[in-house]
Amino acid sequence: MTTHPPVIVYPPAAGGRRVTIHGQIVGLAHGRGDVAEFLRRAGVSDAEEIPLADPALIEWRGGDLDYWPRSE
Repeated sequence: MTTHPPVIVYPPAAGGRRVTIHGQIVGLAHGRGDVAEFLRRAGVSDAEEIPLADPALIEWRGGDLDYWPRSE
């Protein structure tokens, strides 16, 4: 059985990237700061301390943490 990290950031769509924590949708992120804020609100840890590049914590689908759709 394959296990996934608790946080998944999905490919860009509808102007942002959907974020789930333990399978629950927590919001649509428009940048790294939004992902960190969702994790802070969920009690993961202090937003400034969150290792967004840690594959054990976050699975980035359809692009890495530097890939965000452009606003039109």
